[in-house]
Amino acid sequence: MQTDVYELHGQRILDLPAEGPLLRTGQDANDLIGEAKAAGAGLVVLPITRLDPAFLELRSGIAGDMVQKFVTYQVAVAIVGDTSPLESESKSLRDFIRESNRRGSVWFLADKDALREKLSTGSRA
Repeated sequence: MQTDVYELHGQRILDLPAEGPLLRTGQDANDLIGEAKAAGAGLVVLPITRLDPAFLELRSGIAGDMVQKFVTYQVAVAIVGDTSPLESESKSLRDFIRESNRRGSVWFLADKDALREKLSTGSRA
């Protein structure tokens, strides 16, 4: 599948397909940020299925490393997929997701409809 680039509620978005290589490292995040910048996108839609499972194990440090890259390079990311089963098992993950959603550079959303809703209310990533 091919990456899509489109405008939604005034934001240019790079939307990754659900199938493809897993993002495993900070360098993978850098490459994705470079792709977004080249496309003129300020927001990346990243299906949760594209993240290495260790990303959601906070002690691995992968989430912190990747999130910091997106924040540093001022490219927002919406991680789309159901995290509720994992959140119910990990208070630290639940807190991380809540704090990420509150700050606005990184969002964890259930689906693309939730992203459309969030952007339609004027939220900026």
